Amino acid sequence: MCAKVVEILSSEDLRRTLTRLASQIVERTRDLSQLVLMGIYTRGVPLAESLARQIEILEGVTVPVGALDITFYRDDLDKIGLRTPVKTDIPFDLTGKTVVLVDDVIFKGRTIRAALNAVTEYGRPEIIRLAVLVDRGHREVPIQADFVGKQLPTAKEEVVKVYLQDLDGRDAVELIGD
Repeated sequence: MCAKVVEILSSEDLRRTLTRLASQIVERTRDLSQLVLMGIYTRGVPLAESLARQIEILEGVTVPVGALDITFYRDDLDKIGLRTPVKTDIPFDLTGKTVVLVDDVIFKGRTIRAALNAVTEYGRPEIIRLAVLVDRGHREVPIQADFVGKQLPTAKEEVVKVYLQDLDGRDAVELIGD
C-alpha cells in the first residue's frame, strides 16, 4: 500500500507564510534591536535565516541568527536512536534579549522543551517566544507557539514533511499518511 501525499504548502505558500510570520514577530517585538532568532537544527535554522532576511526587508533592521542543537537536552534519545550532534552557534549574548526560537513543525512539544533548557545554558533572555511553520497538535507537554504559519490537524500516525530549498532543493510542506 502506497502512502498518500498531500501538498499542504507550495513554494509560493511557504514564501507568503514566512512573510506573515516575520510581520507578526515585528509587531509583537517592543525593541527590534534586542531581537535574536534561534533556529533549532535542522530545518529551524534556514527558516530563522529566512525570517531574519524578511524582517530586514520589512524594517531595515539586521536581526542576528543563531543555531541551536538540542541533542543532549532531549528526553527521548532512547527512542530516536543515536544522533551526531551539530555545533550550537550563538555568536551573541542572549542576556536581556527577546529570543524567538524557530522550528519547522511542533508536534508533541518535546523538542521545544529541550530547546528551552538549552537556551538557558547560554544566557538569561528577557523573553523567549516560539515561531513554527506548522503546528500539528498532539502535545505531550504544555507548550504552545506564539507565531504559527499553518495550523494543521493531523492523525498521530501521519507525518508532516517540510522541504526547504537550502537543504532539499525545493520548498514545500507535505502531509504523508495512509
